[in-house]
Amino acid sequence: MKQLLALVMAASFATVAMAADEPAKPETKKVCVMQKDAKTGKDKEVCKTIKVHQKHEGTKVPEKAPAKKDEKKK
Repeated sequence: MKQLLALVMAASFATVAMAADEPAKPETKKVCVMQKDAKTGKDKEVCKTIKVHQKHEGTKVPEKAPAKKDEKKK
């Protein structure tokens, strides 16, 4: 019984260790834009690799109440 328990514990630790070795890679995409070269005047394609962020849902920020105007006392 103890051997079975030790085997199960070793397998669970090995699974956790394998998952910890591989960090999560962020999702990326390649974005290209056409730009005009300043020196030659020709169009060239400029590409960048950017990270794609996840949009998180949250609560709306409450709108500010309209500012009160100072009323003069009569």
